Amino acid sequence: MAGEAGETPGGAAAEGAGACGEGRGAAGAVEAVFREERGLLLASLARRFGDLDLAEEVTSEAIEAALRHWPAEGVPARPGAWLLTTARRKAVDRLRRDRAYAARLAVLQADAERDEALAPAADAAGAGELPDERLRLFFTCTHPALAAEDRTALTLRCLAGLTTPEVARAFLVPTATMAQRIVRAKKKIREARIPFRVPGPDELPERLPGVLQVVYSVFTEGYAASSGPRLQRLDLAEEAVRLARTLHRLLPAEREAAGLLALLLLVHARRDARTGPAGEPVLLEEQDRGRWDRAMIEEGRDLVVRALTGGPAGPYGVQAAVAALHDEAADVESTDWVQIVALYDVLLALTPSPVVAVNRAVAVAMRDGPGAGLALLDALAGEPRLRAYPPYAVARGDLLTRLGQEGEAAVAYREALEAAGTEPERAALRRKLGEGR
Repeated sequence: MAGEAGETPGGAAAEGAGACGEGRGAAGAVEAVFREERGLLLASLARRFGDLDLAEEVTSEAIEAALRHWPAEGVPARPGAWLLTTARRKAVDRLRRDRAYAARLAVLQADAERDEALAPAADAAGAGELPDERLRLFFTCTHPALAAEDRTALTLRCLAGLTTPEVARAFLVPTATMAQRIVRAKKKIREARIPFRVPGPDELPERLPGVLQVVYSVFTEGYAASSGPRLQRLDLAEEAVRLARTLHRLLPAEREAAGLLALLLLVHARRDARTGPAGEPVLLEEQDRGRWDRAMIEEGRDLVVRALTGGPAGPYGVQAAVAALHDEAADVESTDWVQIVALYDVLLALTPSPVVAVNRAVAVAMRDGPGAGLALLDALAGEPRLRAYPPYAVARGDLLTRLGQEGEAAVAYREALEAAGTEPERAALRRKLGEGR
């Protein structure tokens, strides 16, 4: 065991392209420009016209125009401005042709201007040639009026730049189902007149955790896939890190935004060592720490200091501190388990959860011995959420094995095998059962 049951991010598991990326496929510099500018462009157009569908369509058309012109004429000195001007012209042309659509958007635009007047200081402007409207789009895509699954899907599509089929693969649903989900979310935004704006200072404490949770959920699915042939979905994990970077850049004073980015960096730094040659999971104590990304760890450690300075710590800052202690240690034996248990005590007070309790029990086992950890795990046996949570059964099996109770350990591993979602997890558990026979 590694002190992190099932190696969940930070020791605590998460609950649970059109204009948004259809411009992929361009090579070299053009592709890099599209990736950098797409989110800015979509957010700016969505704010300007108050409609995600229109913004997606004209962004896609602007990118298509760039693909026709730029290879022959060269990338403009100000590519973002070129794309924005082109997209705006196409939007105006579309509105001129469809008066009913224009009338509906006029109402939305009036709502947006009213909201802007009510909270002008809440906006965050980014550097660059386009005003950075992405923060507005973050809060629009994660508005509490939307269903939780729709919030994550819309964020992946519009802010991470995944295509609809890619989002569908992330959720393990048919593309048509995901397309309907995204359409439903955008329809809700339009019909409920959800504003494209950053919440004011009085609203931000209530709304920000939802935004952070969506990004964390994306990372968690990338870090430990819920099902499929692979343990990790590195594409999703890397998109989540990119989203967390954007949020931290747009909200530099928000300590939990720094804490989330720190957590993701410190955990993602281990990505290359977490699986073996055949894709099998490698436990933390068995990982080659020389393969960990030291630059990413250093960046994460600096962010942990920011996240924990200036007031009471938040959940992401505490989880990041746990991850930092793991990353700083030369091996499992020299890890500061006393401090890790103390941090889990803080985390349990902030966010009481049986999953956090499982991770704390594993850390206690590393500090005080397997018997102490097993007693804590057994006390959680009645928690309904843990019945389908393989790391709980795996942790019990490992502690029982260390105590020499191999028969009971095999029972625990079989329970984990029944609930395991990915083939690498199942294969590892089969090996454990084979060794126990």
